This record gives sequence, structure tokens and C-alpha cells, in this order.
Amino acid sequence: MAFDLILKGGRIIDPSQKLDHVADIAFADGKVAKIDANLRPDRGTEVRDVSGHIVTPGLIDMHTHVYWGGTSLGIDAEEFCRTSGVTTAIDTGSAGPGNFAGFRKHVIEPSQVRILAYLHVSFAGIFGFSKRVMVGESEQLRLMAPIDAVEVADANRDLIVGIKVRIGRIAGGNSGTAPLDVALQVANELGMPVMCHLDLSPPTYEEVVDKLRPGDVLTHCFRPFPNTPLDGQGKVKQAALRARERGVLFDIGHGMGSFAFKTARGMLANGFYPDTISSDVHALCINGPAFDQVTTLSKLHCMGMSLNEVIAASTVNAAMSLKRPELGTLKPGNIGDATILSVATGSFDYVDVVGEHMTGDKRILSEGVVIAGRWWHPHEGTKFRKLEAAA
Repeated sequence: MAFDLILKGGRIIDPSQKLDHVADIAFADGKVAKIDANLRPDRGTEVRDVSGHIVTPGLIDMHTHVYWGGTSLGIDAEEFCRTSGVTTAIDTGSAGPGNFAGFRKHVIEPSQVRILAYLHVSFAGIFGFSKRVMVGESEQLRLMAPIDAVEVADANRDLIVGIKVRIGRIAGGNSGTAPLDVALQVANELGMPVMCHLDLSPPTYEEVVDKLRPGDVLTHCFRPFPNTPLDGQGKVKQAALRARERGVLFDIGHGMGSFAFKTARGMLANGFYPDTISSDVHALCINGPAFDQVTTLSKLHCMGMSLNEVIAASTVNAAMSLKRPELGTLKPGNIGDATILSVATGSFDYVDVVGEHMTGDKRILSEGVVIAGRWWHPHEGTKFRKLEAAA
């Protein structure tokens, strides 16, 4: 097999294969071709020296909002992913059945970055989310669109991975758990998971989490009080323990209001680690406090999760949650996505959504990505010397 690209001398960390060693990795025809020492290039092979850096499967951000131009909270997926190490962005409910066609045609299909989506059960998705206008789409039960959601999700199974719903006083007003009940009906009809957002009471944490099924995702899982997963004594709530035992998945979903260091410290101290780590990046948090995926990974790394654990939470764990095993791995024959990272040491300031600052001694940095076997570096020419291929 002729190689299109070889990354030489990087530290390969791939939790899906329990790999953590220095090697070369080759790509061909848009897929991972081989991992071995001293791979030899063919005529025309692009070769990059990544020694001193980490090569991981392409990072998956499980919670983003990238319907740029179609919703007020959308950011540009390609710009975000190019600088944050993400090769697959999962949009979580920006679009509903009433506007998913535009999202697909105008954003997803032209994008070089892979975009998958949770379809919102509300007809127009998250349509009123800005600095000046904030409308909780789940407050209007007349906007719940179960028949349309089933039709659109079923017709777009190549891109739609589940159903999104937002629950709580901010997103749902006085609607309680009714929007979740609708979303679960839709998901049951489709055989898909639900991703559930939970903000302020009402309803309570227990009322929401007790309804979730195996494979469903509770995002914002380390949110601050109220509706925190910790009780008043700093122990994990029984509802969370029951949910994990029956197979509910817990996702960080940082965002502008949903990740607190206090909660994270308590959950990690109790041994309750997130299944997946995501940024919930959108227009109101991309400049802080969330910033991007690697900053979110850095926060959890500084708080005690190992480098391999945070990488797993953004690669193989995310892929398994999505039921897309071809993602999140560097196994030969799978999709040729990779992320090049470095870990800086020093003193770094991090901030959570309630304004608490934490000084960390590590920072994970994105240095470039490979998408479908193609080198895609944000600052071409500044790093990663291009080596000569075979004559």
C-alpha cells in the first residue's frame, strides 16, 4: 500500500488499542494504514516530523453548537476545529426538524470537519439564544414536534446520532419533564439515544435522571448548584449512581453555565469520572469560560484525570457513545483522523462558570490535525518540519 502521509516519531496514545509508545503512523486513501517504527515513505508521500509531540485519534467534541448563520449561538466548525484539535464536532440540538435541512445543506455537507448531530425535539431547535434574547425553546410545549422529529431523524441517519432535549427552568420554564417525555417517545420510536440538558429547578435532578435509559446521555454532568449531582454532604446522589449502574452516560458539556470546579472536585474525589468530556462551545462561551475542547480537557487533567483518561473521554468513549466505532481510534483500516497535541507545564489560570479560578500545572495544546488522512495544520510552516519523501 502506498502511503499518502506519514507522521514520524510521535508518542502515539490510543486508548482504544491501549497504545502509548513512540512510533510512526501512516495514512492512505483517507484511512489509518499502519503504525510501526521507521515506516518508509513512497514516492509522493508527505512526511511530517512530529517527534516530541503526542498523536491521538482525532478528538471528538460530544457537545458543540456549529450551525453557524442558522442559529444565534452557532460558531464556525472549521475555524474552531482547526485550532482546538477536534476532527468530529457533535452539534447538540442547534437544529430541530423544522430547520435541519438547512443545517445539512449549508453547513454540514460543505464542511471539511466531520459534523454529526443530535436533532432537537423542538421544531426549530435552539432558536433564541443570544446576549440580548434568551428564549427557552422547551417552555413552549406546542413547539415539541415528535412526528416531524421521527421523520427527519429517520431520513438522516447518516448524520443524526440521537435526540436532544433541554430541561429546567431556563430552557423549559414551567414545562417540567414533559419535553423529556416527548423526546423519549421519539427516541424509542427511532431506536436512538437521548441527550438531556438539565439546568435549574424545577424539575429536580432526580425527576430528570431517573427517566434516562441505558445509552442516554446526561450532559452538563458536573454542573453547579442547584441540580448538582452531589448532595449536601459532598456525596454522589443516589440518582446518579443508579443511572450509571443501568448504563446512562455522563458528559461534561462545559458551556457558559454548566461546569464548576467545586462539583468536579467532589465527583472525582468520589471516583465518579465523566464518560465523555466536551466543551459545549457556542457563541457565548467560546471566548470564556469554556474556550475550546483542549482547555476543557486541561481542566480535568489538572484536577486528577490522567492524560490517557482525558484522551479516552474525547476519543474511544465518545465514539462508543455515538455508536460510531470507526471514529476515536487509530486502528488500521479506520477513518484517518488524528490530533497532534503537546502538554505544557508551568502555571496556568483556569476559570469555571461561576467565576472560580484554579491554577493548574499543565495545559494541553492542539498543534494540528489530520482529517481523512490529510495534514491540516493551523499554522502551516511554523512547526513540524516536512521531510523529504522517497526519490
